[in-house]
Amino acid sequence: MMKRRDFIKKSVIGTAGIAIGGIGFTAKSYASIIGANERINLAVIGIRNQGTVHIKSFCGLKDSHNVVVKTLCDTDELLFEPASKIVTQKTGVKPSTEWDIRKVLDDKDIHAVSIVTPNHWHALATVWACQAGKHVYVEKPASHNIWEGRKMVEAARKYNLRVQVGLNNRSSKNVIEAIKFLHDGGIGDVFMARALCFKARDSYGMAKDSLPPATFHYDRWLGPAPYRPYNEKRSHYRWHWYWDTGNGDTGNTGPHQLDLARWGMNKNEHPVSVYSAGGIYGLDQDEGPSTPGKMVYGGVETYSRDKTSQETPNTQTATFKYSDGKMLEFECRGRYTNHEGSQGQAVGNIFYGSEGWLEISGSTWKAFRGREREPFAGSKESGRGRDGNHWSNFIDAVRSGKNQDLHCDINEGFYSTTLPHLANISYRLGRMLKFMGDYEKFANDPEANTMLKRVYRVPYVVPDKV
Repeated sequence: MMKRRDFIKKSVIGTAGIAIGGIGFTAKSYASIIGANERINLAVIGIRNQGTVHIKSFCGLKDSHNVVVKTLCDTDELLFEPASKIVTQKTGVKPSTEWDIRKVLDDKDIHAVSIVTPNHWHALATVWACQAGKHVYVEKPASHNIWEGRKMVEAARKYNLRVQVGLNNRSSKNVIEAIKFLHDGGIGDVFMARALCFKARDSYGMAKDSLPPATFHYDRWLGPAPYRPYNEKRSHYRWHWYWDTGNGDTGNTGPHQLDLARWGMNKNEHPVSVYSAGGIYGLDQDEGPSTPGKMVYGGVETYSRDKTSQETPNTQTATFKYSDGKMLEFECRGRYTNHEGSQGQAVGNIFYGSEGWLEISGSTWKAFRGREREPFAGSKESGRGRDGNHWSNFIDAVRSGKNQDLHCDINEGFYSTTLPHLANISYRLGRMLKFMGDYEKFANDPEANTMLKRVYRVPYVVPDKV
């Protein structure tokens, strides 16, 4: 069997333009190199929730980086007016709107796209964008499964385009400082990291299948996912909790913390084994009267302990082991819980070394020596919010034309995204799995290997040859 790295060397070819099957345009070399002062026209694809964050972030680069948000794209046309108003107010330029991603990618005036769709669209949208000669900023997790993540790396390299993954902590000055401290031996030899995702979530409830709203292009929204009747509980934001479209909290908040854990441990490789367990706990499993709904993040209602149709676990643990025996642990607690760390971390990382331990919470960090209770090192600035700009880093790299200028190049994002996917495969199969990183396949486990990719719904197919 040919090793993955040897296959990539032999199969990835140059940046010559090729016709894109079924879309009707060709890749253009003009997008791969952009001058220091030339205006960059950008499209945001997926404009709800986190998409609004992207819109505001790129609009904020209008003067400093000469960026124009030219087009907004979403399958829900009801989102166009409020999102367009944000762009107009912040930049004085009214963007065009489009529900068909293929028309956006066919626009030769667009240099880059920001992909903020549900997870199941990330890979196909990125591959199509690269084939169209567009640079890409894609939200985490980079992909919906492991196989298509590798295709994203291949596409970025084949067309010589910058592809940044939205693991924003990579641009935090304080986090960068903490990682350097770890790599320089600040707590000795780091032998284990814990990635934490403690977010109590109430039930998203139940609903019957129905017709989609007239303004919602449901078939396009489904894209690569299998067809099923429209159900509002599987739509906006709630898609995270169904395997067809999301990856649960392990693939939602988890990628941020798993990325920091892998980075801090300086592991530029896949683990050799994974074991994950969990379930849906703390919610009623019998139908009963619905409690009054409460609006939460995502602009959706939750219903305390009510019965839910979600498929992904709300409580999950995973243990990864690397070839040198070092460990990475992940824990997701979706119900009421205590916290960890010196001040009760809910979301963050803890690193354990031969001489002490270090915690990263948001954009601040502290290091403790041995059994001491007071930190001996840590961030000097408060780090309120994110103290770096991941979006401006993307634009800077687009202008420089250098992958190494990206704080989270697609290859880094792919390796970190593989971790939650490995955990979810182990969880769904209910057993420990051995992973052969050089081949990106499971050892002697055909059933697990079928879960490395999905069956794509035609014509929304991530191609074998990008």
